[in-house]
Amino acid sequence: MAHKAGFVSIIGKPNAGKSTLMNQLVGEKMAIITPKAQTTRHRILGIVNEENYQIVFSDTPGIIKPAYKLQENMMSFVDSSLVDADILIFVTDINEKQDEEDVLEKLKKTTAKVLVVINKIDESQNNLIEEKIIYWKEKLNPEGIVGVSALHDYNLQPIMSFILENLPEHPAYYEKDELTDRSQRFFVSEMIREKIFKFYKKEIPYSTEIIVTAFKEDKKIIKISAEIIVERDSQKNIIIGAGGIMLKKVGTYAREDMETFLQKKVFLEMFVKVIPDWRNRDNYLKNFGYSE
Repeated sequence: MAHKAGFVSIIGKPNAGKSTLMNQLVGEKMAIITPKAQTTRHRILGIVNEENYQIVFSDTPGIIKPAYKLQENMMSFVDSSLVDADILIFVTDINEKQDEEDVLEKLKKTTAKVLVVINKIDESQNNLIEEKIIYWKEKLNPEGIVGVSALHDYNLQPIMSFILENLPEHPAYYEKDELTDRSQRFFVSEMIREKIFKFYKKEIPYSTEIIVTAFKEDKKIIKISAEIIVERDSQKNIIIGAGGIMLKKVGTYAREDMETFLQKKVFLEMFVKVIPDWRNRDNYLKNFGYSE
């Protein structure tokens, strides 16, 4: 049997459930998940390997109209994922208002096979699901449409069937034991950022970046140092909290995740640093990995 391999890009609006879907399809937690929109900032690869195929999934930031340079760079990750995709999975929330011209504009430029995934169908009635299927057939005429609940792992097999049917014959792009293109440092920084999205409100999560400055592994423990970057002194004060209580809370929960992920004891220290307007400064965006 010929070997198949290809790139499957998952795109859609913020909060449609793209990261949840990729985590379920890959079988590992590759992308952080929070109820807040625009949690995903990078393009993250998750690789599924079997003897006869390799699927390279690509989770991408939610498609938005950029308000600052960081978001412009995030949208460039989406565009690059469209260029090299063999298959595109367009995830749409069943409760989403149909404001998708910016998405359709991108989809019309692709030569990839398109599967529309209508997510969160557990939150809706069957008649609405039928309406959405008809709507997307008329609007996009994709190669396939499927209704799922990514959160509850419901009806995901048709997605895998579609992918395997349309995956091109090709040798593996990555070594067969690889799960992702990202480093341990990247996942550690994302674990801290996930907790910031969880415990802080309003602009704080979106103004924050995490930089792992040290990652030293001994036999029994991994010592990790990280900087939490914010844009203003007032944000620094909020991150730290009265008597350092909020920073300690973030550290405690992030460290627990790290120990599970790294399978080793972790000593975590974090510092908060102010870099004014970093989200609009090209040199910092490049240093922080937001330029391809």
